[in-house]
Amino acid sequence: MQRLRRMKRVKQGGLFDMPEHLKRISKNGDPLEVLASAVDFEVFRPVLEDALGYSDGAKGGRPPYVPVAMFKILLLQAQNDLSDARTEFLIKDRLSWLRFLGFGLNEPTPDENTIRHFRNRLTAVGAIKPLFDQLDAYLRSLGYLPMGGQIVDATLVQAPRQRMTQEEKDAAKAGKTAAQIWLDEPAKAAQKDTQARWTVKFTKAKERPDGTKPPVDIAIPTFGYKDHIAIDGRHGFIRSYEATPANAHDGAMLREIVSTDNLSSEVYADTAYRSKTNEAWLKDKALTSRIHQKKPQGKPMPSNIARANAKKSIIRARVEHVFAVIKHKRGLFIRTIGLARARTKIGIANIAYNMARLVTLQARPNPRPATG
Repeated sequence: MQRLRRMKRVKQGGLFDMPEHLKRISKNGDPLEVLASAVDFEVFRPVLEDALGYSDGAKGGRPPYVPVAMFKILLLQAQNDLSDARTEFLIKDRLSWLRFLGFGLNEPTPDENTIRHFRNRLTAVGAIKPLFDQLDAYLRSLGYLPMGGQIVDATLVQAPRQRMTQEEKDAAKAGKTAAQIWLDEPAKAAQKDTQARWTVKFTKAKERPDGTKPPVDIAIPTFGYKDHIAIDGRHGFIRSYEATPANAHDGAMLREIVSTDNLSSEVYADTAYRSKTNEAWLKDKALTSRIHQKKPQGKPMPSNIARANAKKSIIRARVEHVFAVIKHKRGLFIRTIGLARARTKIGIANIAYNMARLVTLQARPNPRPATG
């Protein structure tokens, strides 16, 4: 009887409980609500509709989900490192996500297959770069013009390691597709990434417990892709990017991602980007090289060059913050197959970073940037 009395005292849900609950979520600080207020997602609608080419519905069938909402779902995945299945569940589970995406409690929401098909369709039509460019145009319209020079760097993005024989590896390096390598095993071919590559990442050796240091740096084999980016030195936005297999040389990508529209002519990069070709190209574009100089082979580093490199490092180090957010905080990892899909995953991660950076800058006491 006492249990029944306690059950009767439990307050029953009312008509206005849900809006009140959402108000409490807002009061506690909903980051998605802040993002929605900082970014006008409607600016992406023309790009999405033009890329996807949805029909007018004259032939019948269930209408597609709003493309802007689907684009937001891809951003949520990038922010939280989620699979399609996990994303489907969290959309249904989290009220803040439903509100951000514009879905009602009684409305159907995209399942994992719908999310995957939408992403694959954007990949097939090459829509990610136009979406990135549209965001950059939006940032410029807010007054965040590229200034402070350009900082160029690349980071490795790991993918699942592929177990292949030497013969299969040689065939992949020769440019053969998975279907050509595993002719009689289509199921196996569908799970093999023949476009990701191995490379070696060198890290500085740490001191041993006894205070000594190993004589050589540590070489770490890494399999996957690379995200090559150029950020502006003033605001820290990614202004351009390229995604390549992991073995692509950093220096060869400088001319692909450096632009001439930054209000400062200075270009910062580490020694991997220094070459006679790059220096000549920068000079031809009226850009000022602030690329680190290499240590003379077999000789100690001259003190004047060491001091110059140290000054450049103070500015160049800003790009490491970008990679720390994308890779370590959000766990960017390529789980898809092939370079085209990896480019989509990396591109969306870069878009999500720029949006988060905008939120950070807009939260400052004086968010309106100088435009000169």
